[in-house]
Order: sequence, then structure tokens, then C-alpha cells
Amino acid sequence: MKKFALVTGASSGIGLEICHSLAKRGFNILLTSRSKNKLKSISEKISSQYNIETDYFPCDLVDQQGPQNIFNFCESKNYKVDILVNNAGYALPDAFEKNSVEDEENCIRVLGTSVISLTKLFVRKMIKNNHGKIMIVSSVAAFAPPAAIQVMYGPIKTFMNRFNDALNINYNSKGITSTALCPGYTVTNFHTASGVQNEMDSVPEFLKKSASRVAEEGVEGMLKGKKVVVPTKTWKIVVFLIKIVPRFVFDFLSGVLAPGRYEELKN
Repeated sequence: MKKFALVTGASSGIGLEICHSLAKRGFNILLTSRSKNKLKSISEKISSQYNIETDYFPCDLVDQQGPQNIFNFCESKNYKVDILVNNAGYALPDAFEKNSVEDEENCIRVLGTSVISLTKLFVRKMIKNNHGKIMIVSSVAAFAPPAAIQVMYGPIKTFMNRFNDALNINYNSKGITSTALCPGYTVTNFHTASGVQNEMDSVPEFLKKSASRVAEEGVEGMLKGKKVVVPTKTWKIVVFLIKIVPRFVFDFLSGVLAPGRYEELKN
């Protein structure tokens, strides 16, 4: 049975860079995202560049059957998933009251429910093998106060961090570790796709980090069995300050460093 790392949201951004980071370490890669054409091209390039085996499966995790379909694909190909990277995600650009219930439920499904489903499906195999690595791509938003934009994003990421804690408590003794990768502002197409590129453009450059650096630190931490990885010293300091600085001070600083993100909360 061939061993693979499975990466969701693998066709761009942090997910794509995680594929490169794992591939250069010799791991075979299974890529999944919505775009079949992009997946095919990327899969072929990574296989050729790193001399590893790759395969791909197009899937939209908005579909409730998506996680099961991914699992069934791996089973049908006799692929052993040693590493599961839950990276797929997006956020809604409109104000909370303007989003439909269906929009919110779909977003929660991709960011949260699909992560739980995929992990449940693959962790059973990991338990039998007494080994496995799980990564949940979370966010610094998991630690931050509520935001005035993308209202549900931070709470869902907080939930994912708690889920990550629960996985470690339950399965470390069975040879399985889970890592929550919590990046700050990362230069990808996420903000454009989520409709908040203007807010991203207003963030000071020193707070913006490359997807490749985030991926590299995340993969390194996951392979070492770290429970939480906050990439770069800059964002480690930010998270530390979030935990100790009084709320009113953080509100002021966030208004200066990330205008628009928290301002409406103060009104």
C-alpha cells in the first residue's frame, strides 16, 4: 500500500505551498480542490519536479458527501494516507445580516464540518496503523477578538483549535498527532476570493507573510508533532500580546494596524 499526504485546497495559496514543502521531503501527494484542470496541471508538475508520485481528486467540500467521496477515492486506489492536511477554506465578504443561512452553512461546512468528517474517516485508519499526522490550517483569528468583517470566520477557527486539542488528548497515545497551523495575514488569493482585498491592502507590509514561509513552518512543526504552530516571530509576538494586553489597548492597535477589521465593534 502506497503512503501519501492528502492536502485539501491544494490548488493555490498555503495549500499549494504545503504540497511543495511535503513533496521536497519525499512524500507522495494527493491533491484535492474544486478545479479539475488546475489539479491535473499542478499534480503533474509536482510529480516531475520532486520525482514523487501524485494523484488528484476534484471535490467541492460544500457538498456534504465530499469527505466521503475523497475517502472512497483513496480506498479505491489503495492509498494509505499517513498525513492529512485540512487546508480548504474561504470566508464570506458581506455583513453577517446580509448573508443567507445557506451561505453561512456552506462556509461552516468547508471550514469546520468537512474537517471533522475527513479527520474522522482517516483517523480510524491511522489508529490501526498506530501512526498519523494531521494538520488543521487555522488562523491567528482563532485567538483574536471578534471582527467586524467575516463575523463567523474567527469563531469557527477557534472551534477548530479546540478540536485540534481534543484530537491530541485522545490520540497522541495511539501514535497520532494533530497540529493547528495559525498564520496571520498571508499573501494569497484568499482575500480577493473572499471579497476583502481592500482590507488586506491596508495592512502594513511587515504583517504580511508569504504562503511558502507559512507552509514551511507549518510542515516542519507538524512533522515534529507540535500541537500549535504560529508562523514567524512577528505573529508569535502578536498572539502573545493578544493574550496579555487589555482589550481596549488591542482595539486601538488593531484599528491602526488593520483598519476596518474591528472598527465597527467600537461604535
